[in-house]
Amino acid sequence: MTIANQATLGTLLDRKGREIYAIGPSETVYEAISRMSERGVGALLVMDGGRLLGIVSERDYTRKVILQGRASKETRVEEIMTRELVVAPQEMNVDDAMRHMTQARVRHLPVMAGDSVAGVVSIGDLVKWMISAQEETIVHLRHYIAGDYMA
Repeated sequence: MTIANQATLGTLLDRKGREIYAIGPSETVYEAISRMSERGVGALLVMDGGRLLGIVSERDYTRKVILQGRASKETRVEEIMTRELVVAPQEMNVDDAMRHMTQARVRHLPVMAGDSVAGVVSIGDLVKWMISAQEETIVHLRHYIAGDYMA
């Protein structure tokens, strides 16, 4: 683990934002895809009140609606959502989260604070964080080598 990536998912969410994009299980897949498009995201949490039930993604849509010849305006989110969730505590560090997501082959990770959803990170969020951390390390090393490093 690199020093720069000892940051937790909670820290990443503090910078990124903790807004949660969700949809109810009885809403249509058409509404889910429309909402994803409006928000510029690839997945929505499926929630009933404050309870996390699953996640629905563009991948679910293509595999479980389009390829099966179903109609998005008649299919309910609960029919295609992923129920076996991969989640992480907000105390997990970025390196471990990247490993966790890669092993589970997921692109979106609900971050939990106890039993509540604290936010969601995507694989893209983690990659951006890691690149930013590496750039910061390079700047510090350049200052250190040049002799003008401030501790």
